[in-house]
Amino acid sequence: MIKNTLNTLKSGKWYKNRLEHINVLKSQPATYGNTRATLPQYIQNYLSKNNIKLYKHQCEAIDLLRAGENIIITTPTASGKTLAFNIPIFEKLIQNKDATALYIYPAKALANDQLKSMKELEKYCGMNLNPAVYDGDTTKDKKRQIRKNSRIIITNPYELHNVLPWHHQWENFLSDLKFIVIDEAHQYRGVFGSNIAFLIRRFLRICNYYGSDPRFILSTATIANPIEFSEKLTGLKFKLISDDGSPKGKKYFICYNPYFDGVGKTTTHVESQNLFQLFVLNNLQTLCFTTSRKMAELIARRAKQEITEIDQQLAEKISAYRAGYLASDRREIENMLKNGNLRGVTATNALELGIDIGSLDAVVISGYPGTIMSTWQQAGRAGRGTDDSIVAFVAFQNPLDQYFMKHPQLFFDKPHEHAIIDLSNQHIIEGHLMCAAKEMPVKPNMIKIDFECDVDTHIKSLASKRLIEKSQEGYTYSGTKYPPFEVSLGNISSEIFKVYHKGNVLETMDKRQAYTEAHQGAVLINKGETYIVHDFNLAKNTIKVVKKDVNSHTSVQKDIDIKILKEINQRKIGNLKISFGELKVSEYYPKYKIIEKSQVVSVRNLKLPPIQFKTKGMWINLPENIKEGLKCAIDRNEVFEGGIHGLEHAMISIIPFHVMCDRFDIGGVSTPNHEDTKMATIFIYDGFEGGIGLTEKAYDLIEETAKMTYELVRDCTCEEGCPACIYSPKCGNDNKPLDKEGTLFILGQILDLMEIER
Repeated sequence: MIKNTLNTLKSGKWYKNRLEHINVLKSQPATYGNTRATLPQYIQNYLSKNNIKLYKHQCEAIDLLRAGENIIITTPTASGKTLAFNIPIFEKLIQNKDATALYIYPAKALANDQLKSMKELEKYCGMNLNPAVYDGDTTKDKKRQIRKNSRIIITNPYELHNVLPWHHQWENFLSDLKFIVIDEAHQYRGVFGSNIAFLIRRFLRICNYYGSDPRFILSTATIANPIEFSEKLTGLKFKLISDDGSPKGKKYFICYNPYFDGVGKTTTHVESQNLFQLFVLNNLQTLCFTTSRKMAELIARRAKQEITEIDQQLAEKISAYRAGYLASDRREIENMLKNGNLRGVTATNALELGIDIGSLDAVVISGYPGTIMSTWQQAGRAGRGTDDSIVAFVAFQNPLDQYFMKHPQLFFDKPHEHAIIDLSNQHIIEGHLMCAAKEMPVKPNMIKIDFECDVDTHIKSLASKRLIEKSQEGYTYSGTKYPPFEVSLGNISSEIFKVYHKGNVLETMDKRQAYTEAHQGAVLINKGETYIVHDFNLAKNTIKVVKKDVNSHTSVQKDIDIKILKEINQRKIGNLKISFGELKVSEYYPKYKIIEKSQVVSVRNLKLPPIQFKTKGMWINLPENIKEGLKCAIDRNEVFEGGIHGLEHAMISIIPFHVMCDRFDIGGVSTPNHEDTKMATIFIYDGFEGGIGLTEKAYDLIEETAKMTYELVRDCTCEEGCPACIYSPKCGNDNKPLDKEGTLFILGQILDLMEIER
């Protein structure tokens, strides 16, 4: 059926023009291995009973863990990573009757899925290890029993963050903790990852207090910097296991472009639905990944309606899957996928993680999911052992998706992105230092070792705010609020706004989101319903809305002022200088527009103080001769301003290709004459207080980024600029002025100065 489907795509009038590229990933036989020392008999019985023969990478993991190493495993989805670390963990817990293990998972579904496999392995051990999930859904009585009786506890970072101040209740479990498993570790990157890194350091400080020195096991998707990432996340040294020994069938990876002509007759979502239906009707068990809950529901509903006219029984075997469903409903869908009772499922990335749903025949990826890593995670859901499979990546009309369509080999050949963790952000450090002081007294020299930074300045800052105070034992927490509630793992700022409708909390958001989406007079959309903001209270961080059915939406204008505080580094590449340093960003929100049917019907003033923050970023100073050369080559008003503006947009859209982030995590400003540099300057910066290392990595990779940005603009089929090259969905100036020809000229000059071939 795979070949029939491919023939339809290649010859069908509708499909063939949209097939930008088909990459055939070769099949791979299994590579088995043997452990250095014989496995215990109960493990051998388990493997024999389940007809399992260990792969090479599984044996390597077992040997390294037995030798006392910390390991990071980066083999693909469904390669048996969990079994690779469960075997040595169970072996150690059977040998040592007091030993314990902690498993940390980012999602509850994963935790419950793994609990099932642990209980199955436990049956063969002849001992009660009592593995149990300990999270926000666990009752107080059950938590007490788990702390007392369970030698394997499964939790998530949020629960761990909240219980650390109560570590005395965990003394028995922590005093002989041998292993900490962090599964799907690539989830811990950017702001979230930087917070988790300090959470782990707080936890290790407590483990050390109780006399334990656990080994770490990180399980992750493929990333470009696994050793650097694992060492930054935990502060420890690691051994890498990346040579996958599991078998693979042939996989046909299709790059499918609805906008092959630069315009597009339908949308990415409609095209994804068409492919989903084609695969299901060709008897391929198919999973379609979408970028939103709404599209997961819509594609499933429309596909069921259309397939009903052809085969009603088949239509009943189609379902959506997303966060927000009851846990029991999600488990039922997962089981029906695994046993083959469902033939087609549309899902958000909730099914991207390692939940056991078996292996499928086909995957549709509706829009680039944000990282190459996520793309391969989703694609890895297709392929049953050595059977053939098919994956279709359907592009959006945005710069990165379209770049992949025009340069597919770069997508397949390039190493995956760098996962960024920043250990120098002042606000993150102080938040976790405050939490640490609540957990047990801290001493500057001890914290310097644990936090791997000089914390004297941060201690003084917290003491001046009366959040910590000095005692005989060290610094202790002296604030009035519970620190874990004040330190959000997903944000740097603790300034959260609550949106109220008729006295009930509708949702929460950070300050920038409140300014852009829920300012006075804004049209706020929540679960498909429209609301109008009638009260925006900055003093109380509250927003009150009234429900109103309207066909309009609002868009806020944003102006940015940027100041250079300190140049930290400078690179000279050929004849071009690029700087990296500390910046002060001021965001002004003076007006908002009311828009109906793509037309601006009204512009209204806003009275909001600016959002100001210090961050880190890079800047490129353009020599005067570029401006003069451009005006000689292209005699057009605002060609230079439009050119540098387009360059800023395009470069920001390319950076996530190298650094694991969203384009909305990065800010930019272009100006023909900046007051600090006295030159035309393009700034690109982290959109977070203190910076989190994103543009620092982009600064290191500027040669590759500049070349890709040039190719993106050059190869776009539009004439004057479009969402696939220089337009930005986050531009606060309505994408004005923009000039594609000017952008391409300036990029070409930059490459020439850098002595990079174009």
